[in-house]
Amino acid sequence: MQLPRLLEGIGARVRASRSARGWTSADLARRSGLSPRFLYALERGTANISVERLAEVAQALEVSVTTLVSGLSVHADDADRLASLRGTARERAIAAALPPRPIALVGLRGAGKSTVGRALAARLGCPFAELDARVEERAGVRLAEVFEFGGPQRYRELERAVATDLLSGGTPCVLATGGSIVTDTDTWGLVRRSARTVWLKAAPAAHLARVEAQGDTRPMRGRGDALAELEAILAGRTPGYAQAELHVQTDGVAIEALVDAIIGGLALTG
Repeated sequence: MQLPRLLEGIGARVRASRSARGWTSADLARRSGLSPRFLYALERGTANISVERLAEVAQALEVSVTTLVSGLSVHADDADRLASLRGTARERAIAAALPPRPIALVGLRGAGKSTVGRALAARLGCPFAELDARVEERAGVRLAEVFEFGGPQRYRELERAVATDLLSGGTPCVLATGGSIVTDTDTWGLVRRSARTVWLKAAPAAHLARVEAQGDTRPMRGRGDALAELEAILAGRTPGYAQAELHVQTDGVAIEALVDAIIGGLALTG
């Protein structure tokens, strides 16, 4: 394919992805860091964008670079063929590409680990488990009582024991972890060694809104600035979350689209 046709194809896909999100050119320029003038040229197919800048555009659009370029080359490879599949054929191909290992979802409370985890497990046809729920089963009491009577140390002991049981066999499953798991070096190391790890990312305000929508007012109760506290917690845990092999932005993204992103991302990263 000649370069002008390639650039036109990329520009058309950028424009279509932007329009599908209801964004103006100014919106995408602000989110991607491109100048409005260069973005205009890109969407018209007259800007020869670098791979690095194209990756920034893809990140802003919450799509992969593959989505923007697949099928535009003269030669097709496995990535092109996968991207061209639709519906159940695509799902079967992606599921077949995933190694038979557990998948662990990490992130703050309100990231959507339970909701996304259940949908992901259903799509892959494997069991779903919530780590904290299994801790309660092991302890025989509610999580609050574990902390009340045994303190954080007892919770960490139970968390590590349950994680070991769930992950040691390598049996495929989807595991929603507790938000603080990355603060325990041993348990987080165990999870990273034993499972494919996915960080479900969201803005602090989105975390609070989701938790409140679920009827849980504990994060806000008796706190003058719950959002500031949550921002501080996220900042402290971000280095740990960032060690997950796949990062997925959840703000404004439908559950099924998140499942697609996780399955596709893990399949492509091997």
